[in-house]
Amino acid sequence: MGFVLPKIVSHLRLSGGSLFLFKTRAISNLFHLSETHRMLQKTCQEFAEAELQPIASKIDKEHLYPREQVKKLGNLGLFGVVVPEKYGGAGLDYLGYSIAMEEISRGCASCGAIMSVHNSLYLGGLLQFGNKSQIETFVTPFTSGERVGCFALSEPGNGSDACAVSTTARLDGDSWILNGTKAWITNGHEAEAALVIATTDKSKKHKGVSCFIVPKSTTGLSVGKKEDKLGIKGSSTCNLILEECRIPKANLLGKLGDGFKIAMTVLDGGRIGMASQAIGISQAALDCAIVYASQRKAFDRTLLNLQAIQMKIADMEMRTEAARLLTWKAATLKDSGQRYTKEAAMAKLAASETATFVTHQAIQILGAMGYTTGMPAERLYRDARVTEIYAGPSDIQRVVITRNVAKEYGIRGCR
Repeated sequence: MGFVLPKIVSHLRLSGGSLFLFKTRAISNLFHLSETHRMLQKTCQEFAEAELQPIASKIDKEHLYPREQVKKLGNLGLFGVVVPEKYGGAGLDYLGYSIAMEEISRGCASCGAIMSVHNSLYLGGLLQFGNKSQIETFVTPFTSGERVGCFALSEPGNGSDACAVSTTARLDGDSWILNGTKAWITNGHEAEAALVIATTDKSKKHKGVSCFIVPKSTTGLSVGKKEDKLGIKGSSTCNLILEECRIPKANLLGKLGDGFKIAMTVLDGGRIGMASQAIGISQAALDCAIVYASQRKAFDRTLLNLQAIQMKIADMEMRTEAARLLTWKAATLKDSGQRYTKEAAMAKLAASETATFVTHQAIQILGAMGYTTGMPAERLYRDARVTEIYAGPSDIQRVVITRNVAKEYGIRGCR
């Protein structure tokens, strides 16, 4: 038996031309969520409503990095969600992280992107592959929201092909020297440190790729211009240029040749965070559509009483909930130490395509109002689009899923 479903709508207001609605959801016992998870969800909902939704439009229009909000997220423990308490984090699990990511992204998708890359890709890699000294130096000071990290894999000449890394690292005494350019780096302008994937032995192909911790203060590291993007405009996206960057030998993360494994592992976890972000965007668009449809009248009835609108709302709700359950399943598998590569890919694929679908339908329901910047629907539509691209586009997710399905059937050679 699940918990008794509460009323669908609480907290409804009209502010600055934008509709804000928070839906109180019952959480199924299926995932055995603790009181901590429930309190986390409530805290994140309240923070998003009070601190993020009122400024989300301004962040988007002015391309503002939400520095103060990031610090407040850090104070809530959300910039070290799964980091053990002894290292300054909240000590929660990935299911809690997914819940938090959804609610924060529901308030502001840019804040969700910043939080996701920092938690999943930067801290995630260090926690899983770093030694005690590396964690104390590059994790503990990064849990307060004062500092953020980034993950540098993609390059101008390679995106989804993680083996085709042209950035190089060569050993010179007690130092590594890195050269190359990394592209599409979220948090690149603000990050105080980066995990950089570089080739250490080209003859070994993917086994000749390694991962390095590069502080922003490193001589020879420079940052390119901020990309002018379609959406998620509050988070910076830029190139990182490494020219004879000398870092200590101790800044090798994991073992020599572990870079490809680190990248794939980190991306698996990152897909859970980005799926959660997409679900938050979907939920925000659904909120907007429902409250508008409950007030706007046509043919002497509210839109919500028109069957055509009901069909749209039903599909939007169904797909959002299905994506949420897939994402929670992937998070639960990760928390239990089981393989979750396929499930993370399915969650990210379903959630990102759902975000695009739901935000599109929200604009259709709002009609001309949905096409204006006075309502959040058009911003959510733009924010949703990138979720089908970063951390591996939809086609890559389908390849990952199919390869893993083939393995489950005992079929070898599916590449």
